[in-house]
Order: sequence, then structure tokens, then C-alpha cells
Amino acid sequence: MTDMDNVLVINAGSSSVKFQLFGIPAHDRLELLVKGQVDGIGTRPRLLARNSEGGTLIDAPLAPAEVATVSAALERALLFLREKTGGKLPSAIGHRVVHGGPDYKEPTVVTDAVLNHLERLAPLAPLHQLNNLAPIRIILARHPGLPQVACFDTAFHRGHPDVADRFAIPDDLHREGVRRYGFHGLSYEYIADRLPKVAPEIATGRVLVAHLGSGASMCALVSGKSVESTMGFTALDGLPMGTRPGQLDPGIVLYLLTEKRMSGSAIQNLLYNECGLKGLSGISNDARILLAEQSPAATFALKYFTYRISLFAGMLAAAMGGIDGFVFTAGIGENAPTVREAVLQRLSWLGAEVDPAANALGGPCISTRKSRIKCYVIPTDEELMIARHTLRVLHEHAPVRREEKRA
Repeated sequence: MTDMDNVLVINAGSSSVKFQLFGIPAHDRLELLVKGQVDGIGTRPRLLARNSEGGTLIDAPLAPAEVATVSAALERALLFLREKTGGKLPSAIGHRVVHGGPDYKEPTVVTDAVLNHLERLAPLAPLHQLNNLAPIRIILARHPGLPQVACFDTAFHRGHPDVADRFAIPDDLHREGVRRYGFHGLSYEYIADRLPKVAPEIATGRVLVAHLGSGASMCALVSGKSVESTMGFTALDGLPMGTRPGQLDPGIVLYLLTEKRMSGSAIQNLLYNECGLKGLSGISNDARILLAEQSPAATFALKYFTYRISLFAGMLAAAMGGIDGFVFTAGIGENAPTVREAVLQRLSWLGAEVDPAANALGGPCISTRKSRIKCYVIPTDEELMIARHTLRVLHEHAPVRREEKRA
């Protein structure tokens, strides 16, 4: 792979396209070159990009009519990157794909057949899947020889025992793929990789990781491997999130269907866009706004959020047979000391004792010396994980590609 000098990572959502460009100067060491995003798609689009030191390369508003879709945002991001690299295409592109379904357990080189298969999983992740796949299809059509690798948020959890992944439903439904998958796997995989360096005393033990952002979940790690998680068949389950309810009695959906006469699409919109912190507070899905608001409704929404985190912590501790460490990560987990403190105070029965000063500073270690559970704040980096997977997959396929070149 001597002809390879950079890897592009794309993480496309409904209103933004995030990207990172990594160079490979020597020995396949990934070096961040550019980090950026086009956000506000269709409303107030803006292109922002920084270099590895955090210096601004571009911060420019874009015309809404010109950047009205994910496709248009991708075009603008690629144009900027081509300008920065002298017109050279990346050697490979890695993509975050939320759902891999029952068939994709590891990063996969994308073909038309793979893409068609993944598109059929869109009903299981309506907020994410098609947006994740849109850039792949565009690039596949325009540059079919450019390697693209799909990296799945579900893959890290695929080693769970059956008792953790089965629903109590007929077996034929399970064989069709109705099972618990778990999500945010790229984030958890990164944290598992960082633990030996940041927190070696708990890295091989029983660690609970809380990925707390607009999407939120928790994962139980034993010796760095996922054994249980809070999300299930879809990304609706588990913790309350920015706009999603988390754990919900299925009877509520039946009630909405039969008594409220809501359509399937209306229920989907309710559960994915109108619940969670937004529904509880009636103010916002953004925890930063709720923390600043300090109204009774905002306070209750955050109290509910931390209460549910503590409940699931007990469940996951039971799955691990105990707990040695707790890690906070993602936007809320990394940046909201009051949320972390509220969670750990509820976990005092497990031996957690927070150090207020360390917590206010963001750690990395935020527990006291007397705490039976070592508690940390570790920033996640899903894009770096995707870049690593992309590089590895390309190494594995290098002999095939060399044979294609000779042919």
C-alpha cells in the first residue's frame, strides 16, 4: 500500500456532514490533518474546518439554496478538501453506518450489493441509516474505483451471549434478525482502546461506559469487550435522549395505534423527534440549554435523565457481576460536570465517590482516592476509530487490489 497517503472519514447525518482527513506519514500511523463539518443543511449551512492544532482553515456561511441536501453538503466538503490537497482524491474513505443488521459484524468494503442490503435496514434507524449511506452511493457512482469502507455502530456488540441479545419472542422472529444489537459501538471501541493508557488499573476489569450525547446509551465492558448495552433492536431503547424516549412499555405504542388512532409514520415521528429531554422539558433537546435554563421543567428533565442513567448502571453492574470503573464520554458526558456529579451521587451505594474539584476540571480521573469505583472522563473519537478500521481493511484487501491493477 505504498501508494496510499491519506484516509478520509465521513460521518453524515440529517443536518450535517462531518469529515476528517488523516495522513499516513510512516508506518501506517494516522495523523489528523483536517477536521470539519458542513452543518445547518437546508437552513443556515456553514462550512467550518480546522487543522490538527485547532487553527481555523475556513469558517464560511453557505447559500441555503446551494446546500439544501446532504448530497450538496458533501459536494461542498469534497471541493474544499480537493483544494487543500491540490486536487488529489483521498486514497480511501471510511464511513460511519449506524446499523449493520445481523449480517455485518465487522468493517466492510462497500459494493453496490452491500449498499443495497444496508439500505433495507433503514426502518431500524430512520434518523441515521439513509443519511449515512447517501455519501457512499454518490461516491460509488462517481468514483467506483475509490475504496470505501462501512464501519458499523452495531459491530462492537456482536460478541454478546445469547441471553443478552435475545428478546422473549418466538424463535422465527429472532432468526429474521429481531434481536438486540446495541449502538455507539465505535465510541465504546475507542474507549476500550484508551483505557490501558488512561486508566490501566481498571482496563482489564469491569467498566461501565456512558456515552451521553444527543443520542445516549451505556455499555458494560469486561476486559475491554462489550457484554451488555442499553440499546436494542433500534436506537430508541435504553436511556432517554435528546428527542428519543429510551425504554418504553410496548403497550404505549399499541395505545397510540388503537386509542389515539395515530399512523405508523406519526408514531415514528413522535418517538424519534418529540420525546426525550425535549418532550420532558417542553423547552429543548439540548442539555446545554436546559442546564442554563434552571426552570422547574428543565430541572426535572435533567433529573429524570440522571435517574435513568443510575437505574441502568445497576442493571449493567449486575450483568458484569460487579463494577470496577465508570467512564463518561460524548458531548454531555465530557462537558457537563453537574450531570456527572448527579449520576455518581446516586451510585454511592456501589462505592462511587466524586471529587468535586477534579470533576469541575473535567478529569480525567474524577473520583476520590477512597472511592471503590474509579471514575473517569475520557473524550471519544469515533472518526479516528473509523480511520483505523479503514486502513486495516485496505491492508487486508491489498493483494486483491494489486491483482486487479496487474489485470
